[in-house]
Amino acid sequence: MEEQSRESSKLLERITMNPETLHSRLAVSGRHILELLSAGMSNEEILADYDDLELEDILAALAFAARLTQMKRVQAVLR
Repeated sequence: MEEQSRESSKLLERITMNPETLHSRLAVSGRHILELLSAGMSNEEILADYDDLELEDILAALAFAARLTQMKRVQAVLR
């Protein structure tokens, strides 16, 4: 379990947020990848369509989503 947590933390380092950029790494490697996966695209299809992504980006997006499900409280962020 500890090894899995360490690997998840390492993957999460791939996710960054830049609110000044429309297509920030979080959008591409986070939410956007989750939308593609939920639409039925395979990892291979996503990687073929997005040359700048790596398998680890998809795994990071899944780790990020898993971490969000463990949150006890969600706080709104004003822009």
